[in-house]
Amino acid sequence: MRYNVLACDYDETLASNSQVTDETIEALERLSRAGFKLLLVTGRELDDLLSVFPHPALFDLIVAENGGLLYDPRQRTCDALAEPPPAELAERLRAEGVSPLGVGQVLVATREPHDVHVLRVIRELGLELQVIYNKGAVMVLPPGVNKATGLAAALERLSLSRHSVVAVGDGENDHAFLTAAECGAAVANALPALKDACDLCLDEADGRGVTELAGRLLAGELDELDLPRHHVLLGHAGEEEVRLPTYGLGLLVAGPSGSGKSTVTTALLERLTGDGYQCAIVDPEGDYAEYPGVTVLGDPDRVPAVDEVLRVLEQPAHSVVINLIGLQLRDRPAYFAELLPRLTGLRAKLGHPHWLIVDEAHHLMPAEVRHVPVQHPGDVGALLMITVHPDAMSAAALGLVTTTIAVGKEPANTLAAFATARGLEAPSLRPAPKSDLALWRDGAAEAGELTLAPARAERTRHRRKYAAGTMAKDKSFYFTGPEERLRLRARNLHTFVELSEGVDDDTWLHHLRRGDYSGWIRDKLGDAELADEVARVEHEQAELSPRDSRQRVADLIGARYTLPAEPTDFDPDHKDR
Repeated sequence: MRYNVLACDYDETLASNSQVTDETIEALERLSRAGFKLLLVTGRELDDLLSVFPHPALFDLIVAENGGLLYDPRQRTCDALAEPPPAELAERLRAEGVSPLGVGQVLVATREPHDVHVLRVIRELGLELQVIYNKGAVMVLPPGVNKATGLAAALERLSLSRHSVVAVGDGENDHAFLTAAECGAAVANALPALKDACDLCLDEADGRGVTELAGRLLAGELDELDLPRHHVLLGHAGEEEVRLPTYGLGLLVAGPSGSGKSTVTTALLERLTGDGYQCAIVDPEGDYAEYPGVTVLGDPDRVPAVDEVLRVLEQPAHSVVINLIGLQLRDRPAYFAELLPRLTGLRAKLGHPHWLIVDEAHHLMPAEVRHVPVQHPGDVGALLMITVHPDAMSAAALGLVTTTIAVGKEPANTLAAFATARGLEAPSLRPAPKSDLALWRDGAAEAGELTLAPARAERTRHRRKYAAGTMAKDKSFYFTGPEERLRLRARNLHTFVELSEGVDDDTWLHHLRRGDYSGWIRDKLGDAELADEVARVEHEQAELSPRDSRQRVADLIGARYTLPAEPTDFDPDHKDR
């Protein structure tokens, strides 16, 4: 389910001539019984609303005074969301004969043509206030207060996200809150400008339109409604932007090690979280442990409990990295099998998280896993899986893929491997003069190359994994000595420093003189800056004792990477423990 909140304007949307029909009330009751949260967002003063609407408790919260007031009809509590205009404003308007004149807790309201008086008095009093119009109504409010800010306050109170909201209205003052919602709908009697700007135009007017909308929500018809304004930027094909939908997408990012999978994921993640989408990142190797602006749970010494993950995700403003670097490879599928249905349950209840991002997906959903407790990517909002080996993934997981991104020097080979794993015919590849990746959409005969729109902030890639996790055998460092009598594997920088302290001087100097340490750091870790610093130690080795050169290299590593007291015992290589 994509949406679990309906936010309604009152006059000429929910109500006609101030009255709401029994049919519309029944439609809202059906939504409430189905688990939808209902919000009423109106420009009316609260007392005025309650005098004409006898069913306020049908709504979970009511935003009144055009965003200035938040009312809980069940608890009968009321909170002003801004400071009121000075009393002198209303006094001056009364003295000048402005009528009608409504004075709420935050709002002062009249009708045209008295806006002329209102604007003059605001100017003469030197007040910083805004004037909002709505079909002849004139509302005076503090700056920045509108239906969108009121909606945001209501959603925060309920721990809900605007990306789970359908909002419906009819007038000028509804523009802001329809735009703030994931889907903005206009009843048939709405102003033409609002219809032009909204995502969905309803066939029926006022309350009948709300009844129509409620029926479509209950039937799930809006889940697949395309909303281009929310599509996330991926890159460019020539001058044309290439964007991806933010709901119902099953995205696979595949390619060899070091080919740019993390770069693509980071770019998408930055844009998604920047637009308020809550992301849950399952991170088997600690690659995202230092990603800014997210809550990181778990470390090399502690695996986060599933209940702990869900508690943090209950607040939609918090995206979460679930760091599994401390978990044995063999235990990861079971952990993920426990986590996944709990995430879908949380989304069914609260409407978030919006994206599930699964790094090293072949570790969490290997080919041996026959069942994945997700029937459609929309069950988790949108699904992004990253892998080096699509052919090593569960067939059930691959069946969720609707779009594939291939990175690396030979994207056609990666797409062919995925197609073979899915039992599909590999696409032809449409080349581009300059490209970082290839994009293949489900059902298309052709994939297209394009250039990635990079993230604004570069992430320090793989830092935690290189420091304390376990790197694959082909990326590890091996102390062999001058006669290759040894084969001591340094699976990360922590064990590299430990082993360097224990090997004999001949072995240490053998690799130092050959430049093996800087070469490993440059080629396998991708840290050119540290490699250059270690290379300087290698060049000065004749002037340093073995002890001093060891210490210099260890200090350089410690200055750039935080090394734990004890390494993790995770090893991705089944046969090399």
